[in-house]
Amino acid sequence: METSQESAIVAVYGTLKRGLENHHLLVRAGFLGVDRLTTIVLYDLGKFPGARKAASNGIYVEVYAIDNTTLGALDELEEFDPKSPEVGLYRRERIATCHGDAWIYIFNGEIADRQPQKSGTWLPPKS
Repeated sequence: METSQESAIVAVYGTLKRGLENHHLLVRAGFLGVDRLTTIVLYDLGKFPGARKAASNGIYVEVYAIDNTTLGALDELEEFDPKSPEVGLYRRERIATCHGDAWIYIFNGEIADRQPQKSGTWLPPKS
């Protein structure tokens, strides 16, 4: 899944959100706002969450306009390889938001022993 040279939109639900560990990767991004997605469920994976596409009561995401350089940095963070999306930690898919269609990172790993979070906002563990 390649993007054009123009900007893209990304929806983030974990450590990329404002005030969290990896938000620095979005410093050049344009914050578009928040949305409540009823088409994803989160799984707490410890230091970060993973999303799966499934019906929920609403997971809050932040939506950003980004350039291709930032998209590449996010792909690297999420261990996404566009040439082999099924083998990375995450795959990047399109999802509808109130700010337009956005890329979102969907967890590829095992979730059998994890409890789903079907509403609200993921929070990192307290140190």
